[in-house]
Amino acid sequence: MEKEMIIVLDFGGQYNQLIARRVRDCSVYAEVRPHTMPIEELRALAPKGIIFTGGPNSAYLPDSPSYSKEIFDLGIPILGICYGSQLMAHLLGGRVATAPTSEYGRTKTEIDGTSSKIFEGVKPVIDSWMSHTDYIAEAPEGFTVTAHTDNCPVAAMESPERGLYATQFHPEVMHTEQGLEILHNFVYKVCGCKGDWKMDSFVDMTVASLREKIGDGRVLCALSGGVDSSVAAVLLSKAVGKQLTCVFVDHGLLRKNEADEVEAIFGPSGNYELNFVRVNAQDRFYKALEGVTDPERKRKIIGEEFIRVFEEEAKKIGAVDFLAQGTIYPDVIESGLGKSATIKSHHNVGGLPEHVDFKEIVEPLRMLFKDEVRRAGLELGIPDYLVFRQPFPGPGLGVRIIDEITEDKVRIVQDADFIFRDEMDKAKADGRVKDLPNQYFAALTNMRSVGVMGDFRTFDYAVVLRAVNTSDFMTADCTDIPFEVLQRVMNRIINEVKGVNRVLYDLTSKPPGTIELL
Repeated sequence: MEKEMIIVLDFGGQYNQLIARRVRDCSVYAEVRPHTMPIEELRALAPKGIIFTGGPNSAYLPDSPSYSKEIFDLGIPILGICYGSQLMAHLLGGRVATAPTSEYGRTKTEIDGTSSKIFEGVKPVIDSWMSHTDYIAEAPEGFTVTAHTDNCPVAAMESPERGLYATQFHPEVMHTEQGLEILHNFVYKVCGCKGDWKMDSFVDMTVASLREKIGDGRVLCALSGGVDSSVAAVLLSKAVGKQLTCVFVDHGLLRKNEADEVEAIFGPSGNYELNFVRVNAQDRFYKALEGVTDPERKRKIIGEEFIRVFEEEAKKIGAVDFLAQGTIYPDVIESGLGKSATIKSHHNVGGLPEHVDFKEIVEPLRMLFKDEVRRAGLELGIPDYLVFRQPFPGPGLGVRIIDEITEDKVRIVQDADFIFRDEMDKAKADGRVKDLPNQYFAALTNMRSVGVMGDFRTFDYAVVLRAVNTSDFMTADCTDIPFEVLQRVMNRIINEVKGVNRVLYDLTSKPPGTIELL
């Protein structure tokens, strides 16, 4: 059966893979390809549709990303988004200019094209998400303006006879009302897709692709036991079996009992065909972190020490052909992609071992978001309790401890976090909480305050609880946890965790905050 595909042509924006993900949410397969992709290759792929992404440049400048005008003559429907809409207008003879008033964030948008296929079923006025300094001042000849705002005369335009559509706003982000319906309309009503792609297709394709790429080569994988690295390891195990060696470094910054749980799943008594190596390096990491308080330096020390330990184990294994990582798309964005700003340095998308002998990196999950990774895990038959394990950062509890990291502080966070997760599970089981947050954990502040326990005054630490709801981990909102559940968690932490006399709840959304504290 011929595979339906939408090609997302990347012009440098941060939402590029999110567009592909939204298309996949419509049960249509989508891939992101660079704008430098030759048109002959694009034609050979025979996509059902093409989407031009956003980007930070001005379409009218000579050194800005562009594409051959021949693309408009392929007979393939095209949707331009933000920069992509401006590029379409510019290439086809319209006028793009600096907008008198820039638009950022939620913007009231009036739909003028009531007969437009992409706006079928969409309300006359929607809140859309804008992010632009330039705008389309004049639409190209043959185009109809189908939406506008107070400051943007061409918020959407189309030439349905040629299959060309464009929106200045971003339909792919959740902040745009009915954005998914707009994309759904494009892929079904304009491109004529049937919608026969599911996650099992991704698993089958990825296993087959890994098998072909790796051949009889050897693969080395850094296994953290988190969802991402676990799913990546199982995909590789299904593809190449014992050609895969997974090295699990216990740096002493894992959640309570987690190291033993990881070994039980992937070790010799587990169900997966792979070679498993556990390295107990807790003391080594604690020593390296002595006296360090700067968050970025802590992350770098943990990352560098991890690489050194990993290198030492890799030398024992010998030369391998491939190094595997469980990188997912939000990791790529937050670590810097193209001209995107680097937000954090702790994700596993760089800082590669210098002295490990390998030919190539494989990152089978690089283009997926967290919820897609979980769906892939379920499709692979990984146990639910592992698939739905709370997301956990590469530096572990190192980014959940403000100020210096010590073994005692790690113990405090492990115990507090265990209690929080335990009480949330109980609240879900008895109906006090309908759905568990997408991510929730306890962290340790560097604040100490006076408290009273029994007849004694204390001077101990404050633990902060963090819980967020998110679909893609690019944005997140604080979870509204019932007060009596928070009270129960607070009581248990103060009574059971030595060194804590105060519990706080973090209400910050992302943005402006990040999900982790550091």
